[in-house]
Amino acid sequence: MRVVVDLTRCQGYGQCAFLAPEVFTLHGQEALMYDTDPGDEQHERVLRAAAACPVQALHVDRLVTQHRTVRPELAPSPTGGDEEFKRSGRIVIVGASLAGGRAAGVLRRDGFRGRLTLIGDEPHQPYDRPPLSKQVLTGRVPAQRTLLPYLRRIDVEWLPGTPATGLDLAAKQVLLADGRTVGFDKVLIATGARARPWPNEREAALDGVHVVRTLEEAERLRRRLSAGVGRVLVIGGGFTGSEVASVCRGLGLPVTLVEAGPAPLAGALGRVIGEVAADMQRAAGVDLRCGVRVGALEGDAGGRLRGARLSDGGTVEADVAVVALGAVRNVEWLRDSGLAAGVWGVATDAGCRALDVNGLVTDDVFAAGDVARFPHPVYHYQFMALEHWGNAVAQAEIAAHNMLSDQAHRWPHLSLPVFWSNQFGTNIKSVGVPTFSEEVVIAQGSVPDRRFVAVYGHRGRITAAVTFDQAMWLDFYQRLIEQAAPFPPDFRMVDRPDGERPVPAEVPPRIVPAEGATVVVTGHDPAERRVSAVRES
Repeated sequence: MRVVVDLTRCQGYGQCAFLAPEVFTLHGQEALMYDTDPGDEQHERVLRAAAACPVQALHVDRLVTQHRTVRPELAPSPTGGDEEFKRSGRIVIVGASLAGGRAAGVLRRDGFRGRLTLIGDEPHQPYDRPPLSKQVLTGRVPAQRTLLPYLRRIDVEWLPGTPATGLDLAAKQVLLADGRTVGFDKVLIATGARARPWPNEREAALDGVHVVRTLEEAERLRRRLSAGVGRVLVIGGGFTGSEVASVCRGLGLPVTLVEAGPAPLAGALGRVIGEVAADMQRAAGVDLRCGVRVGALEGDAGGRLRGARLSDGGTVEADVAVVALGAVRNVEWLRDSGLAAGVWGVATDAGCRALDVNGLVTDDVFAAGDVARFPHPVYHYQFMALEHWGNAVAQAEIAAHNMLSDQAHRWPHLSLPVFWSNQFGTNIKSVGVPTFSEEVVIAQGSVPDRRFVAVYGHRGRITAAVTFDQAMWLDFYQRLIEQAAPFPPDFRMVDRPDGERPVPAEVPPRIVPAEGATVVVTGHDPAERRVSAVRES
């Protein structure tokens, strides 16, 4: 039995924890933890919990569907071309990720009966990554039990442990590391991202230096933590780093977290709310060092980590270091493909169709999940790549639908970004893009109690909202964002604090997403003008 909780929808009512307490537990007010693969003796209790969930966020042996409309608004194409493709076409999905696995399921659900191939560089079928930095590190859930309920019920040719090394658009083939090629009529790129490694290779190879992104990486770190360590050094105070620090403190381990920015989570939520996260970490006993960088990791003669030197001249003794410096998108295999792919990911239109290096939309190449960068109309058509669970699921469904549809029936990917994090007994959730803002105001609740709603604004309209143990309000603010409601919100709300005024959110400067995209334009007539990418030496 596979249990999947869509934590983008979960509002922390806790009915599941009452009905199946051996499977679901609440840490603090709203932070839900659960067993992803409970025993058969829990089956009836889990089914009752799923039926009782007020927001229907709990699913058994299937993955939640973000887009519930199966039939398009318009009548099917009278030519019948789509039906022929559904019967005999060839679709290849590169990346056995959350997005890749979800797309495979939607393609079969929506009537694709042709050849469907799923290529993955890992030996596992798609698995759920969020539990890795939460349940798996605590030892509550073994890493192997994070597998998602995908491939058991759909007819897929699955090629595990087989990295893709190239994409030949002219021949319509995916090149594999073992020398084979796989032909396609349409291809979906869902290769995701990997953890950014420590930049010094010699230091990164020290025994005790870890990253957390894959199933094996999480299991390796869990074993190390369970064996007992003197101190854990966490490098990076984003969501992954903060969650790792939370788990380690929950295990009773001393933790030092080093963050180059002014506060943990400041890169995603701005300094104002980041300071709330900083107070939360210090209250939990984390030795938090902000505005400081790790200059070097140091080891002993046996190659074991012993500590780190910091940019302020200080040192930290530690026998485990967790590098949480963000992600690197897996696009190297696309280098000579002719697609607009680089460090920013694979550029697409709002319908998940990939752009080629000339900026033209391709009809047969799609991208979804962490690797895709798409224009979002709500945010001034700014291209954005989102490393969130909900975005991977929603975008995969859009891509799968559009792969089977003609121009008149395609859907745009307009879902607002929603993400969550459980740390230090607090459920932090966000909708919208907080960094696309100048100001923030506490619209409801109490910051000292760490139960509040922070609303962000850009040029007089609401652009994002972040909740600390107040998830039930997120849907309300999502609708305000979609309606371009005025900022600051000017209406009476439950638990609205008196005298709160907007303040600068102190978000980091925006990074140009096309960094590194140096191109040369050649030719004179429109029929021959082309772009070629310039590789950095």
